[in-house]
Amino acid sequence: MHTHSLADYVACLDRGDWPGVAELMLSSARKLAAAGADFLICPDNTIHQALPLVQPRSPLPWLHIAEVVATEAAQREFKRMGITGTRWLVESEVYPDKLSARGLAYVRPSADERVEINRIIMDELVCGVFKPEAVAYFQQVMARMKDEGCDAVILGCTEIPLIMNDANSPLPTLDSTRLLARAALRRAV
Repeated sequence: MHTHSLADYVACLDRGDWPGVAELMLSSARKLAAAGADFLICPDNTIHQALPLVQPRSPLPWLHIAEVVATEAAQREFKRMGITGTRWLVESEVYPDKLSARGLAYVRPSADERVEINRIIMDELVCGVFKPEAVAYFQQVMARMKDEGCDAVILGCTEIPLIMNDANSPLPTLDSTRLLARAALRRAV
């Protein structure tokens, strides 16, 4: 396990500097390869946008979080996913590409929802602040996605499962971090 400071990544994200994100990821990849790792994972959904820049230069193969989630969604026979996560993730093709490759449809939060979800993640959840209003907001967004035909929702951020899960979501949830951890365990054994 290795990571650079979240602040280092956010500085790159704010600049739209995906090559910079890739260099941080490659730095970690080299350290982990030197430590004897066989493959790599990254539980941060957002920075998977840089993975196409990383993989050709990586010393080890990576499990792709969105591919793992898309596989689980297909196995559970879901057809239309709601995508939640940071604005950088939701506005990217990280999940749409992997879902579409499996014939799965998706719904993104609206522009206003993206702003508020990102604010909740970055200003509250990352700081360990868990408010009932945040839960209610996620429930509202997920209920709208359900009304648009979604049959499951992707928790596409490591912090979202701190407040949302199957017990309080109007839709079945796909916890990307947990699914990636299970896939890594299967691969390791």
